[in-house]
This record gives sequence, structure tokens and C-alpha cells, in this order.
Amino acid sequence: MSTTSLAATRSPLHSSIRSEWLKIVSVRGQWVALAAVFLATLGFSVLMSGSFTTEDMAKPDFDPLRSAYYGLNFGQIGMISFGAIAVAGEYKTGAIRLSLLAVPHRGAFYATKLAVIGALSLAVGLVTSLTCFLVGQALMDDHGVGLTHPGALRSMVGCGVYLALIALFSAGATMLVRSAPAVICTLIPLLMMVSFIVGDLEDDGGIADFLPDRAGQQILLQDPVGPLSPWAGLGVLLLWTCAAVWAGWVRLQRRDG
Repeated sequence: MSTTSLAATRSPLHSSIRSEWLKIVSVRGQWVALAAVFLATLGFSVLMSGSFTTEDMAKPDFDPLRSAYYGLNFGQIGMISFGAIAVAGEYKTGAIRLSLLAVPHRGAFYATKLAVIGALSLAVGLVTSLTCFLVGQALMDDHGVGLTHPGALRSMVGCGVYLALIALFSAGATMLVRSAPAVICTLIPLLMMVSFIVGDLEDDGGIADFLPDRAGQQILLQDPVGPLSPWAGLGVLLLWTCAAVWAGWVRLQRRDG
């Protein structure tokens, strides 16, 4: 294939990616949501890490890894909002019709939108997780651990991937229902309360262990308990995300903008 032909082949894809990038970076609400991910996760994590007493950290069940990411439960609200707004904005303004005219192939349109959302959320997630880990461990003094500690690097990378999957989960769900408020009001209780309620009703975890948040957050634990290993738990969250993305794809195929 000649250089000209290759450029012609790549041009529509590059244009689509550039278009999706501009849609996101030009909306202030998107940056506010991503900033909230970092600030909320770090802020609550610092408050928690700094509040541990020597007695708390000396307990056999104290987990210095999970403790550094305490604010994740609050920071993920920002990721839910980011994923939802990134998709719903076009439907709210009617710009989706112009987007589909510019990129007639809906598969390419959807894939590039998810790719940009995923790349941005992963970048912010990794910066957030690294900062939380380093600051949190420093606040725990002698009880803190380094990145060479067993499970430390896995938890740090896993935290970033967890946040990216939450954003994509939200994006897929929003493509399905086409309403950011509906998705936000559904996913926040699901990811912050349902697993705790279901877990309290069950003696040995059961269904609660396979809900998105509890399964995905296995990756943060130094010594995970329950039926899922750290990566298996993240795999369960990936399956939830794939289901949401697939449902959004079916809706996009069957309905016009």
C-alpha cells in the first residue's frame, strides 16, 4: 500500500479521534469532573491516612495499600459524571446528528468516543492513584510501604484501571439511556451503597462479591479475601463494563441520533 493510500485510510480515523478529543477538552464540565476525581480521591485519602493511630496501624488486619485509596469511593463519582457527560452532551444539544453525518460509520464513531474517554480517564486515574499511594504511605510513617512492597505496584496500577473502567461503564450506560442525570443517579447508589447493603444481608458475601465496585476494588487489597483474586475481581468489573458498552452499541445501531 502506498503512503498516499495509507494516509487516506487513516485520515477518517484520525479526524474522528481529533473530533472526539475536541468535544471533551472544549467543555469545562468535563475538566471539572476529572479534577474532582483527583481532588476528592486524594483529599479523602489524605484525611484517612493521616487519622490512623499507631494502634490502628499495628493491628494484624491493617492494610496499608487499601488505606491509601480510601477516597476512591468518593473520587469515582467524578468518573461516573465524566463518562456520562461525555456521551450525553451531544444528545442534549442535538449535536449527535452532526457527529453521525461527519462519521457515518457508527462503529468508528462509538469506538473513537470510548477510546478518548478511556485514555483520558486512565491518565487521570493513574496520576491520582500514584499520588494517593505516595502521599498516603508517607503519612503512615514507619507503617507505610514502598512501590516494591508485594502488591503495591499492582494496587497502584489497578486503581487507575478501575477508575477508567468506571468511566467507560458510565459512558456505555449513558449511550443506552441517553441521559446523564439518569445514569449518575443510578450508578452512584449502585457503586457506593448497594454492595454494602447486599453484603450485610448475606453471611458470606455471595452476590455482593460480584458487584462492580466490590469486585473491582479487590485489586487494591494487600491480601484479598473472598472468591475473587485481585485480577479476577478487576476482570468482573471489565465484564460489567463490556455489558454496558455493548448495550449502548445496540441502542446506537437501532436508533437514529
